[in-house]
Amino acid sequence: MSRRSWILAAILVGALVASGVYLRSLARRVVVQPPPRHAEEMARAKLSEAALQSAGPQETATLFFPSYEQGTLIEEKRPISWAASDADRIRQVILALVEGSRLGLGRALPPTATLRGVYLTAEGSAYLDFSRQMLGEFKPGIASESLAVDAVVNSVAVNIRSVNRLRVLIEGQAVDTLVGHADLSVALAPDLTRAAPSP
Repeated sequence: MSRRSWILAAILVGALVASGVYLRSLARRVVVQPPPRHAEEMARAKLSEAALQSAGPQETATLFFPSYEQGTLIEEKRPISWAASDADRIRQVILALVEGSRLGLGRALPPTATLRGVYLTAEGSAYLDFSRQMLGEFKPGIASESLAVDAVVNSVAVNIRSVNRLRVLIEGQAVDTLVGHADLSVALAPDLTRAAPSP
């Protein structure tokens, strides 16, 4: 083998070794990670919201938001184009509560709340299955947690007449409370005794 062939072979081997070392260091730096779960759920909520947009005429929905200072629920009227099915109408109400009050009232549901599923029985019991992210994001205390729960129950029942009771699930499981106060171990009926019209 000539001297020139040896030099070319040495250069080729050196190039192969260098490219192998470079690819190995590049592979260490490139780590494929799934998108954060929160981002997935926010994307799913946006898709749900887009899917629920209706071309029908707008009607007035009555939503309830907590006034923590007064210890009451305040009505907030909002135009909404109702979906065809009651389950989708429940989703629309929950999306409106997640959006929050347009009058500056307290939140009934945190912005991280994602409704994973809605189940409606023939007897009028609605089961709302939320993501785990909403736990621990409520204003602490039994009065504030109860107001938030009542806001959800009343908003759903007042707007969807076929609903007379509501159960909250987290990740498909029954829960006793959200953050240790309001009793969610039983189906909840609407209670308008603490509701007041909007100012």
